[in-house]
Amino acid sequence: MADYKAPLRDMRFVLNEVFDVARLWAEMPALAEVVDADTAEAILEEAGKVNARSIAPLNRSGDEEGCQWKDGVVSTPAGFVEAYRTYAEGGWVGVGGNPAYGGMGMPKVIGAQVEEMVNSANLSFGLYPMLTAGACLAINAHASDELKDAYLPNMYAGVWAGSMCLTEPHAGTDLGIIRTKAEPQADGSYKVSGTKIFITGGEHDLTENIIHLVLAKLPDAPAGPKGISLFLVPKFMVGADGSLGERNAVSCGSIEHKMGIKASATCVMNFDGATGWLVGDVNKGLAAMFTMMNYERLGVGIQGLASGERSYQSAVEYARERIQSRAPTGPQDKTKAADPIIVHPDVRRMLLTMKASNEGGRAFSTYVAMQLDTAKFSEDPAQRKRAEDLVALLTPVAKAFLTDLGLETTVHGQQVFGGHGFIREWGQEQLVRDVRITQIYEGTNGIQALDLVGRKIVGSGGAFYKHFSDEIKAFTASAGSELAEFTVPLDAAVKNLDELSAWLLDRSQSNPNEIGAASVEYLHVFGYTAYAYMWALMARAALGRETEDAFYASKLGTARFYFARLLPRIHSLTASVKAGSESLYLLDAAQF
Repeated sequence: MADYKAPLRDMRFVLNEVFDVARLWAEMPALAEVVDADTAEAILEEAGKVNARSIAPLNRSGDEEGCQWKDGVVSTPAGFVEAYRTYAEGGWVGVGGNPAYGGMGMPKVIGAQVEEMVNSANLSFGLYPMLTAGACLAINAHASDELKDAYLPNMYAGVWAGSMCLTEPHAGTDLGIIRTKAEPQADGSYKVSGTKIFITGGEHDLTENIIHLVLAKLPDAPAGPKGISLFLVPKFMVGADGSLGERNAVSCGSIEHKMGIKASATCVMNFDGATGWLVGDVNKGLAAMFTMMNYERLGVGIQGLASGERSYQSAVEYARERIQSRAPTGPQDKTKAADPIIVHPDVRRMLLTMKASNEGGRAFSTYVAMQLDTAKFSEDPAQRKRAEDLVALLTPVAKAFLTDLGLETTVHGQQVFGGHGFIREWGQEQLVRDVRITQIYEGTNGIQALDLVGRKIVGSGGAFYKHFSDEIKAFTASAGSELAEFTVPLDAAVKNLDELSAWLLDRSQSNPNEIGAASVEYLHVFGYTAYAYMWALMARAALGRETEDAFYASKLGTARFYFARLLPRIHSLTASVKAGSESLYLLDAAQF
């Protein structure tokens, strides 16, 4: 596998030339105080170095060795402890953290690029700081000042880690039926008892303490999701002076044996009257967890993008070097027995599909991150509200579409290698195994599609969608004729999405099955249309500069490929949506 190189040039292009994020930061005093273009550049450069030098070399060895469990103790693969220490000492765990507790305070648009780098370098490794950062988000937003003071500094510093304990053996998506209980104590603490499964980083040897955020129900809690509360449960008790005390009554019963991400510990966690503290309000645990869900779900989408980027880097290097057969137009290099496979149309189709998906995904994930930053930091209430609506609308698309394309992209990369792609030494089969989980965890992609259609489209009466549609149409209306090759098909695509959204809103009133039947294909129509908007924005930034720099020529060529070969997928997907739900119910259960 090719050595990982952070795509810094493309990240700079998206941040500076497509979205001009420094202008956005300057308009928000809270961000203007902590970040500018020079600071962002320095952060990206250093992140690229640490991930390429310290994290990426452990990707294959970590997969080969995996995590080991023995008598409740989990050991990560060789080199992980040292690499995590290096990563933490650089401040990367707290890159988006609250500066009042030691975080860098960077906006999400910067954090998104750092997340891509670490997940491209080593997806298993990247999950540990991701879960810690997510736990910190919830604690910072909802915990008492005492809990923040006691836990956030060491978590941001990477001295302690975090985990999220939601799923139970009988309760995955339907968290309203969880059985974990929290008994109130006279001193204000709680005794938490229950079993959680699929807990990423629930136990490991990377840090001296692990802080679990646990969903549980009080004895008198209402039934269903309205009776869930959130609790902070440390692995080791923390003294008033910050020192570690005795082991809490929480243990790892086993770790899962998985298809991929084998160097990430996926744990069964047992809470046996463990001491914990309430985070946020009683019976408002889901709301507290959802504070971080938009960040986490975008983060999982970025994992799909990151895997596709790593696969592309290896595939394009291999395609330039591997010689097989002659080009259809005749020999390209008569001094060799055959031509490099990059001359063949089908290899180019796969590589361009990968390139267009990755670069479109990087722009889209950055765009969503900008909305998160605006919703958090803008001082204009109307601007904040619009950004919040867009975040709600686009988060399920970012999570599901980026990861669906992430699998497609890594499979293309494996296919470019031919038989060698099936062999472990080349690394492509690991990427396919690893990326597969991204479509499943943090809410399966089918659930994301239901959320998009049911809650965000139908639930808002189309209001959330109108923000995005109006923005695209304003762009196409104001663009000059020089962009017509991109804006004309984009305008047609968004009008198709308008009509499809209206069709769904109408049909859902008379047949509730229509939402579920249409959701996945609708999300993909939405995703391809959103990427078309991203590619039109990138084409605008590159147009006229293609003769001065091959980077811009490549960008325009990829944009043209996207509009010619990938955007047309919306037509078959639209036909599938409009076929309705009837054909899904022609068989009864016994006929399957």
